[in-house]
Amino acid sequence: MGTLDDKVAIITGSGSGVGRGIALALAKEGAAIGVIDINDAGADETVALIEAAGGRALTVHCDIRRSAEVDAAVSSVVEAFGNVDILVNNAQGARGQVPFEEITDEDLDLVFQAGPIGAVYFMRAAFPYLKDGYGRVINVRSGAEQIPLPGMGAYIAAKGAIGGVTRIAAREWGQYGITVNSIAPAAMTDAAKGYFDANPDKLEAVMAGMSLKRFGDAEADAGRAVAFLAGPDASYITGTTVSVDGGGAFYS
Repeated sequence: MGTLDDKVAIITGSGSGVGRGIALALAKEGAAIGVIDINDAGADETVALIEAAGGRALTVHCDIRRSAEVDAAVSSVVEAFGNVDILVNNAQGARGQVPFEEITDEDLDLVFQAGPIGAVYFMRAAFPYLKDGYGRVINVRSGAEQIPLPGMGAYIAAKGAIGGVTRIAAREWGQYGITVNSIAPAAMTDAAKGYFDANPDKLEAVMAGMSLKRFGDAEADAGRAVAFLAGPDASYITGTTVSVDGGGAFYS
């Protein structure tokens, strides 16, 4: 028996990285997973991993910058599994290593549309199901908000907006029994590895600031934290951000 048996979860950006780790963790607790990604091959791989572990999952192609696609994605998950109990907004687009004064209009459009705006689209589309059922939302922020990494200005601005979205939704949706929280993970994904391979000095600086001298695992660390926030033991926790980063950034 899992803590999320008979629950249905939507996880954006779950075709790779932290999103895949979250999808695997929730599936192993019994949730059926809507694997939302613009990369169908990556999403299919996540679905295959979940099914190999005995779980249920569905690939749903979606560009989260398009509200009509988001609405259709939520409808597809409901049609397949009957409901939406848990929503994890993990997807985030960004162009990294851009000096602040060189941030373009296109950079801003990308990070906000493929980040907090997409999260709002999914929260809005899933709300009718969340309010009539179990009702858990977990958004993914970043410790980079607390410890600003040079060249990541647009990304950090978008992640800060995710924090605001989390707090206001927690306040407004509490009346429906919906909890809304965030995690700020530090996991060595392929994207993180690419950034640090290109910037080894940044890796040394980040490691120096971590209390636990290792990067987290996308499933065992980030995924399990989301499984807790999505589970019954976190029913009285809302509007908060949990750092899952080895003590690198302290939210309070």
